[in-house]
Amino acid sequence: MAEEIKTRYSDEELEEFRGIILEKLAKAKAEYNTLRDVVMHNGTNDIEDTSPSFKTVEDDGANQLSKEEASQLAQRQYKFIQNLEAALVRIENKTYGICRVTGKLIPKERLRLVPHATLTVEAKEMLAKAGKN
Repeated sequence: MAEEIKTRYSDEELEEFRGIILEKLAKAKAEYNTLRDVVMHNGTNDIEDTSPSFKTVEDDGANQLSKEEASQLAQRQYKFIQNLEAALVRIENKTYGICRVTGKLIPKERLRLVPHATLTVEAKEMLAKAGKN
C-alpha cells in the first residue's frame, strides 16, 4: 500500500493551531484597544486634563507624531486581527494550513510562528520573484 500524501491537518492539529491563534488574537485585540485609546485620547486617567493649557510647539509636535505612530500601529494591528480571524474560519472549513498557491501543506513550524500564513515559504518567494504578493 502506497503511503498516503497528507492533504490537510487533522482535527487534533487544527485544535492546536486554534489555541495558538486564539491566544495571539486576545493579545492583538488588547494591544489594538490600547493603541486606539491613544489615538482617540480616551480612557486616560493621567493629569493631562488638569495640566496647564500652555504647551510648547515641540510638545505638541511630539504628541502629534506619537498619535500618528499609534494610528499606524493600530491599523497594522487591526489587519493582523483580521488575518487571525480569517485563519479561524479556515480552521472551521478545514482548509487551514494549505498553501493558496501550491496546495501543499504549510509546515507546522511556519504556522506556529505565523499562524495566519496562507503561503509556504517557497510560494512566497516565488511570488516575490514574480513581483506579486
